[in-house]
Amino acid sequence: MTVIMGIVNVTPDSFSDGGRFVDRDVAIAHGLLLQAQGAHVLDVGGESTRPGAERVDPSIEQDRVLPVIEALAHAGAIVSIDTMNASTAVAAVRAGARIINDVSGGLADPDLLAAVASTGADVVLGHWRGPSADMYAQAEYGDVVTEVMSEMQQRIRAAAAAGIPPARMIIDPGVGFAKTAAQNWAVLRGLDRLTGMGPRVLAGTSRKRFLAEALAPDGDVDIDEHRRDLATAVTSVLAARAGAWGVRVHDVADTRDALTIAGHWKGESRWT
Repeated sequence: MTVIMGIVNVTPDSFSDGGRFVDRDVAIAHGLLLQAQGAHVLDVGGESTRPGAERVDPSIEQDRVLPVIEALAHAGAIVSIDTMNASTAVAAVRAGARIINDVSGGLADPDLLAAVASTGADVVLGHWRGPSADMYAQAEYGDVVTEVMSEMQQRIRAAAAAGIPPARMIIDPGVGFAKTAAQNWAVLRGLDRLTGMGPRVLAGTSRKRFLAEALAPDGDVDIDEHRRDLATAVTSVLAARAGAWGVRVHDVADTRDALTIAGHWKGESRWT
């Protein structure tokens, strides 16, 4: 089975749906809708990591996410917290989160990995080369897949040194983070190499700019959400085919349908 992680952005400035679910009751209702549509995990975030985004004080982040996490966990959802802050990670687990999704892989806050180790929660280690404000300045690679794998291995070792066992680790190659469109595609084509590293692999392509660029060769990337979601669903199927444990998406319904049809095509219900 491919895990579908539904995105619940409780932020005013996320690149796709910023401000849409900033009201906590609206965010909770959205999370419950995604769960009803087939999300296995709900990933709640209170700080945008879009290109150019500025950091948010942890107290503000926690005020946004903790009531939402508590309500969704109380409703029976498996909740993930999308954060780069150790204090938010610990508070989120206390509120009911079971996964810490750190796009920086523990690099943004040196206390995060040790803090996560003490909670017993699983951790997503993202590939990251610096803050969102200037991430594209770091998009220099030789062989991008080889370098991402090497840097992911460093994060795996750091997590192990902090006391997190391999069974609690998930790696995310950071599609859209410090990578050009061509580099993103190269990483996705090499996903089977990443899934061979050992930990579970999470793929996050949802609505990202490189999909719009592929759909608009004339350079007009004003592609609506529906078309981006369909493109995301295709990448989700291909990620599952490459062995990804999970996919992180905004549109759960389209992704679930795509994985269901792909599973029937292959005669493998594990995709749904």
